[in-house]
Amino acid sequence: MTKKSFARENLIGQTLEKHQSSNINLFEMPAGINFGRRHGDRISAKLRFGPANCYGRCNRNVALRAEPSSLLRPGLPAAFSVQSKKCKMKKYSSGWALAGAVFLFVVLAMARGSLSDNWPQWRGVDMRSTSSDSRVPVEFGKGKNLLWRFPMPGPAGSSPIVWDNQVFATSVDGDNLVLICVGLDGKLKWKKQLEGRDQDVKSRDGANAASPSPSTDGEHVWTMMGNGVIHCFTVDGELVWKKDLQLEYGKFNIQFGMSTTPILDNGNLYIALMHGDMRDLTTTSVGQVIALDAKTGNQIWLHLRKTDGVAENTHSYASPTIYRDAQHEFLITHGADYVIGHSLDDGSEIWRCGGFNPKGPGYNNFLRLVSSPSCGDGIIVAPTAKGRAVLGLKVDLKGDVTHNSDDYHWKLEKGTPDVATPLIYNGMVYLAGEKGDLTCVDAATGEQYYRERLSADKQRATPVAANGNIYVAGRRGTIYVVKSGPALKVLSRNSLDEEITASPAISNGRIFIRTFDALYAFGEQ
Repeated sequence: MTKKSFARENLIGQTLEKHQSSNINLFEMPAGINFGRRHGDRISAKLRFGPANCYGRCNRNVALRAEPSSLLRPGLPAAFSVQSKKCKMKKYSSGWALAGAVFLFVVLAMARGSLSDNWPQWRGVDMRSTSSDSRVPVEFGKGKNLLWRFPMPGPAGSSPIVWDNQVFATSVDGDNLVLICVGLDGKLKWKKQLEGRDQDVKSRDGANAASPSPSTDGEHVWTMMGNGVIHCFTVDGELVWKKDLQLEYGKFNIQFGMSTTPILDNGNLYIALMHGDMRDLTTTSVGQVIALDAKTGNQIWLHLRKTDGVAENTHSYASPTIYRDAQHEFLITHGADYVIGHSLDDGSEIWRCGGFNPKGPGYNNFLRLVSSPSCGDGIIVAPTAKGRAVLGLKVDLKGDVTHNSDDYHWKLEKGTPDVATPLIYNGMVYLAGEKGDLTCVDAATGEQYYRERLSADKQRATPVAANGNIYVAGRRGTIYVVKSGPALKVLSRNSLDEEITASPAISNGRIFIRTFDALYAFGEQ
């Protein structure tokens, strides 16, 4: 690999290596390196596992970026791939080179070194709600391991995100909507008022327009509020663009506000809008799945998501996610009686699964979905609502798999969390129930290890995991730390006495918790 200049920034998701070169060659590696190519300002580089099959070449100035999700599977052969939507992949047969090996080693080492540094969006780096950080405190509170407490101007269910020395959070401020940036010292860096007002969004149970969570790539930060207005700022607080989804895609008709969180992946924002007249018992659902260019806000594609769901089931409060491994890559949307996999290239439907609200005399008109699907290695966990089924799906799916048992790892007939999203961690699935119970099942078989009550509190926040421990936040402000494993072992009960519906964030040995009153940072002292 020839280079005229080389600079390194030890940041996952931000630029890892910058090259100014007339000819950058990427070579296949014996361990299995899957290379594609992309022309343009940035190469999106994904760390994966799987067989090698091709190489790529880029003849323009590029910046390489990495996603470390597959590094959560140690001991397997690694693959580094570069893919593009701007140009077609080309294959060569020139063999592999030591330069390619050195290049891959540098990127992998840098990725491993900063894997736990940032929490760039809801559910973290790879949207799995897990961190490799081993320094997160088990015991904390207002009098223990408290680094700082930053008062928030109002309540919110949105989760904080972290990049380097900046923490971003959205909030209401009276009737105003705001994006706040706090430094790692707990001091305000900047605060921006967003378009719209909280009173424009109908909500309940303490929820408001500040329910979707922001996201960042270290250069920009994006936020969508319940009114559907997306803002893009630089991380220094300068507005880059804004877009009103209701103006472009139709007025929202959803009972408790549009709480879905857009997800950021490889320079794109993916959004799923599902809503409609909840009193209409005959008109079936047509949702909108949208991909936007994160840098400009321009639409890349729009897919009409058609189902036979009716009434309140046309409303979905769930957020999309992405499944990715060496052989598979697709967007997942959840709502209107189905979980559906979409092509990242154009949004077209690859597969769908229903069956948890069968049509007929027993059809529930009010089984709206709030909890989002989760992904693990070779599995998709799709929750439902109101204590009903949880599906453990395989990932090699095509067409309608609703009635094909071969496409299921397992199915629990009841026990779904109603709001909190399932957590897949260390080969197990954790379900934080609406009534304060925690269920643990085997991810491969669905065997239930336990279902026990943590407290009598509601659980709205999605659990997160680090260093073999599960962090489960109750609505009244107690965060339970549970040892991962087939038996329930509560390590600590950490009370803040402030309401919590936001999921924690983990970064640099700290756990960040957003209550209705404040943003907290806890770390070992």
